[in-house]
Amino acid sequence: MAENTQKDPEMILCDMCTEEDRKPARKTCMKCEISMCVQHLQAHLTTPVLLQTHPLTEPMVLCGTTKCPQHGKLLEYYCLDDMTCVCVSCAIEDQHRLHNMKTFSTAHKELMEKLKAEQEALRGKTEDDNLSLEKWEKSESEKLSHCGVRLIEAVTNLRDISLASVKTSVSARMVSIKTSKSSIEAAQQEKDTFRFLQMYSQVHQDVEKAKAVDLRRGLEPGSDRDKLVQEIRQNGERMVKQASNFWGSLLTLLDPEHHQELVATGPDLFFEPEIFPSSMSLSNNKRKVLHGTWMGECSATLLIRSTLPIPNFLRWVVRLSKKYNWMIGFCGKDSVNDVKNGPVYALSCEDVNLSCLTTAYEDCPEAPSCPQGFGMKMNPGVPNAENRKLTVSSTALTYQGEKEDEPVPRPETVEVCWNFLAASLSFFSRIGQHQREEICTLEMSLNNWDLVPFVQLKMKNAENTATTEKSWKCSCGKVHTMNGSRYISSPFQFECISMSSNCSCGKKLGGPDITELVCELC
Repeated sequence: MAENTQKDPEMILCDMCTEEDRKPARKTCMKCEISMCVQHLQAHLTTPVLLQTHPLTEPMVLCGTTKCPQHGKLLEYYCLDDMTCVCVSCAIEDQHRLHNMKTFSTAHKELMEKLKAEQEALRGKTEDDNLSLEKWEKSESEKLSHCGVRLIEAVTNLRDISLASVKTSVSARMVSIKTSKSSIEAAQQEKDTFRFLQMYSQVHQDVEKAKAVDLRRGLEPGSDRDKLVQEIRQNGERMVKQASNFWGSLLTLLDPEHHQELVATGPDLFFEPEIFPSSMSLSNNKRKVLHGTWMGECSATLLIRSTLPIPNFLRWVVRLSKKYNWMIGFCGKDSVNDVKNGPVYALSCEDVNLSCLTTAYEDCPEAPSCPQGFGMKMNPGVPNAENRKLTVSSTALTYQGEKEDEPVPRPETVEVCWNFLAASLSFFSRIGQHQREEICTLEMSLNNWDLVPFVQLKMKNAENTATTEKSWKCSCGKVHTMNGSRYISSPFQFECISMSSNCSCGKKLGGPDITELVCELC
């Protein structure tokens, strides 16, 4: 019998039997650190003290893994927070004392149930969300083929290269899902509690990696993606008008974070003047801001309003003149006349320098609150908020990485995205129809504030412009001199540029030829 048992190298033998007749072990005592056959196991099964204090597992080779390396005591508990086995001293005295602790058997049961739930979630992630590689490839091929029918052979080659690259990238990401499935199945087949707990940490890591997989993300960041994106961009510039849609589709496929088709601002949004000098006016649809340069001073604050209820996600695009400084974002409803004197989240441009403004109370709670819409009211549950100091911080924006410390260039077209659920405000620089670059994203903290979206405009060197005397000669020959916003030769002061202010001959002072566009919702 002994000779037969020795032929199976994986069989665990009883440590209490004589060397000549060692029988197969039935259980291993983790406290005694010995394996026992049916006969020698009886004492552990019939003695109440041993039964309660000596944990038994399936036969295994211990190799000194049952003791805590720090305290030298028996490992008896499992820390769910750190996913590791600990001793009683770790559980009640050291770094694990405030963690979620379980006995081995309880932890085994709970984690097995969790693995089953995550296995179902991964199955749903693949099936319900239609993330299979075959369906994805078919969908993208049909969409791009429709755009590429009228294009020359060079464009078709670009499509094939892009699809092959993305397919390779997606296939690599599929490995994480397959690995997680294999890990879960291996863990579920493991009957021994101690072995299961030892391998659970790796299984958990595999599952988390699989849950983070997004098959629609495009190519992984790196030189290969940058090179391919650049190649497509250069070829796109030489394509005819019909190729523009195809080119944009490829960029969105490869790098959706930076390439999305520019969608016009919804027709429900419009400007509402809050501070509006006589030198400025609005278009009839209230989506363009005009300035009569012949009238000097230009410093205005406009709110952005909507004719419709505000959704959970809102975006607008503003085109701005290079001649003006500006600030875009959200400010306090009661501090619109002086946005920096109250809560503000904004992107600011002074000359060619960009900066972001954020606001917080001292000891502001960490958890963000979901705003309620335009004129949104943040969570009113902040105790004694009115007695706490308000801090507005301004941070200059510079590049990171290879262009570290270089200033971010001034954008002409800014896309603003407000996320209701995430309580975040993002700004993008739009370059052409398909390309965009993120400028910054601001997190809105928990406070009792009423916030409204706004745009603030100011002509560069407006102080000097406002005090400079200017003149305008009418076609009738009469010369009108203006200082600030008042014509010396006229008995009235302008209230609005859109109002009729005429020369004695009847012609409008200044004329429409020197009225320029300052900004517009586009």
